[in-house]
Amino acid sequence: MRLLKLNGNGGFILETFGTTTPPYAILSHTWGSDSDEVTFKDVVDGTGKNKAGYQKLVFCGDQAKSDSLSYFWVDTCCIDKSDTHELTKAINSMFRWYQNAARCYVYLLDVSIRTQDGQATHIEWESSMRNSRWFTRGWTLQELLAPKIVEFYSRDHVRLGDRKSLERHICEKTGIALEALQGRPLHGFSIEEKFRWVKRRQTTEEEDMAYCLLGIFDVFLPLIYGEGQENAMRRLRREIKNSEHKLRSYEKLARTMPFERNLRFTGRESELSRIEKLLSRHGQTAKVAITGLGGVGKTQLAIETVYRTMEKQRDCSVFWIPATDPETLLQAYSAVAEELDIPGRDEQGADVKRLVQNYLSNESAGQWLVVFDNADDMDMWIGKPPERQPIRLLDYLPKSRQGSILFTTRDRKVATKLASQSLVEVQEMNLEVASELLQTCLIGHDVAACQTDTEALLTQLTNLPLAIVQAAAYINANGTSIADYLSLLNEQDKSTIELLSEDFEDDGRYRNIKNPVATTWLISFERIQQHDSLAADYLSLMACIEPKDIPQSLFPPGPSRKKEIDAIGTLHAYSFISKRPAGLTVDLHRLVHISTRNWLQENDQLVQWTEKAVVRLEEVFPDNTHTNRSIWRAYLPHVRIVLQSDLVQKDSKKRINLQWRYGTCLDADGRWSEAEVAYSQVLEMEEKEFGAEHPSTLTSMANLASTFWNQGRWDAAEELEVQTSKKKLGADHPDTLTSMANLAFTWRAQGRDAGAIDLMTECARLRELVLGTSHPLFTSSSKALAGWETKQRSARKMEESRA
Repeated sequence: MRLLKLNGNGGFILETFGTTTPPYAILSHTWGSDSDEVTFKDVVDGTGKNKAGYQKLVFCGDQAKSDSLSYFWVDTCCIDKSDTHELTKAINSMFRWYQNAARCYVYLLDVSIRTQDGQATHIEWESSMRNSRWFTRGWTLQELLAPKIVEFYSRDHVRLGDRKSLERHICEKTGIALEALQGRPLHGFSIEEKFRWVKRRQTTEEEDMAYCLLGIFDVFLPLIYGEGQENAMRRLRREIKNSEHKLRSYEKLARTMPFERNLRFTGRESELSRIEKLLSRHGQTAKVAITGLGGVGKTQLAIETVYRTMEKQRDCSVFWIPATDPETLLQAYSAVAEELDIPGRDEQGADVKRLVQNYLSNESAGQWLVVFDNADDMDMWIGKPPERQPIRLLDYLPKSRQGSILFTTRDRKVATKLASQSLVEVQEMNLEVASELLQTCLIGHDVAACQTDTEALLTQLTNLPLAIVQAAAYINANGTSIADYLSLLNEQDKSTIELLSEDFEDDGRYRNIKNPVATTWLISFERIQQHDSLAADYLSLMACIEPKDIPQSLFPPGPSRKKEIDAIGTLHAYSFISKRPAGLTVDLHRLVHISTRNWLQENDQLVQWTEKAVVRLEEVFPDNTHTNRSIWRAYLPHVRIVLQSDLVQKDSKKRINLQWRYGTCLDADGRWSEAEVAYSQVLEMEEKEFGAEHPSTLTSMANLASTFWNQGRWDAAEELEVQTSKKKLGADHPDTLTSMANLAFTWRAQGRDAGAIDLMTECARLRELVLGTSHPLFTSSSKALAGWETKQRSARKMEESRA
């Protein structure tokens, strides 16, 4: 690909690039006569300055420079059209070149307007623009749809707007679907609809009516000028049919992507380019980590990376795994195993993470990309493993030359551990990109018309994407202006600014500046409290549980079903929550989660709402039957959070009941070390509450012993079973004596001879008293004891003889 660059003498030079190109702008225009356009040869020879088309190059170069872009591309002179091979390659690459451009400038040669203070009014240019020849040309269709940013300029170099701000006018003029103008992938539209978009357009060469659609349909054809439009269209439709067959195979690929593409995604092109470059390394599993401040847009960057990967690599499987905590991560792994239909995944005690690792590590799995979102917990990935779980999460990562792994994390140390030097640090947006983001989020507002207020607002919000999106949601929901919202921000008491200081890992980052999430959240939450108390209740409840993947069935019933739907809608309207595609679960943004917890703490309501969360979970948490597995697995992360809290009395009946059911589900899921912790805590509370010999206490002891058995801790299991049997049946009950004998044999096998002999001696004595000397069990105990004592005496004699 050749790109133009301004030289020091006011002229242009051409530079050639391979697979990696620097950021560049690209021009879209209508051609004049061939003699008016600057050609490839003109630029090489340093001529063409007297041609009419030279002013297009000057405009594009100057505009690119003002946008901090050193390079730009213009079709008239960046392609050597005398080389048919190069021309074919260029036309087949054209859509991608426009797609990869940082900006596309549409130069409307036939739109000339008078301006006042450098700004064009709608009355002056709207009619002229609608009648522009640019909208009638075949090649400009892909030039309109492919780029990420398309800006329209008059022949006077006056900016008229961009594709976003002018989308209604463009939609009415061209008949192109609004969703296509907003960035929806083109493969989501029917073949005939895309053909309709070009129906009223024209090209100079009749065959170009087919060739200009190659990128629209994502197909490739050799160029045969002279074949005629009918033959070219026939070849195009045949290639589309073949591509559709491949697309059906592509749609069957395994994918677990919980988020739809963010059509408001703005900027971050340099970060996206670096991620793509790092992920494309060959010969080993590429691992890349996106790191940066919470709320800066790491997850959105990962989502955009996923969708661009799926567009460019149609045969690539994609798996999205939230890594906020072990429970959420395990659920995601289970979903991956289900999607891949891995055998053995539903067996009790199955190591799903290992199954997924082994599957993806096999070359037959093909190309794949795994995203671990919110990988912030160092201990979970790298830290010392528990005594009976020696494998770290890092050791479960699949390895394949065809695979790539992308992490997002707030902790740069974690990023370095996971991806070494392959880091992409996401900084705060600059003012220009932040303004673009605000504009895409607002309805019926023109940020350029109130530039002073816009810049002041974005400065208050420190250009943080989360804060910008939330502010726009509030402005849209309430019909306020940017100035009104800015005024509300300035009215906040200084004490609220430090609201989140305790919960942020990097306290210094927020200590001396306003926290945008806190101030933005406070304004919105107060309005929600005033107008939708049920929504405020739901938000308070969510603040006490895991913020990701919250089942809507967890929310308490409202006065009516409509009120419940309205409450969820209110939280969604303010961008506090995002709905998963299936619509059954929601996500509460982590910073909003922390903000709400802090507000509840400041208002002495955190204990009350944590207790309510325990009560609600105890109501809806099902038993541990296999048929309920998908339900209780969804609740496990939320139960874990409330049970870890010190705000609720540990001896409350509902908390004990919830923890007991939590343990039984962990047990049924084969997570025995975690079940052990849960059962131990229940046992401790029940002994205090009910006494050591209460049936509930004894049941918990038996459950705990079961987890010991499952983990291979035979002696601990036997000891606990002996204790349970003594308390339940009495010290001299035959079943108790059997447990004692089993424990003695276990100790003997472990080499604990002295303890085994003492315990078997006591067992034999009690069996003689209870069963008599003629009973087989007494005989068995006596023989075992005699044999052990004989071997012990022999061992002592051998030691004495050596001495």
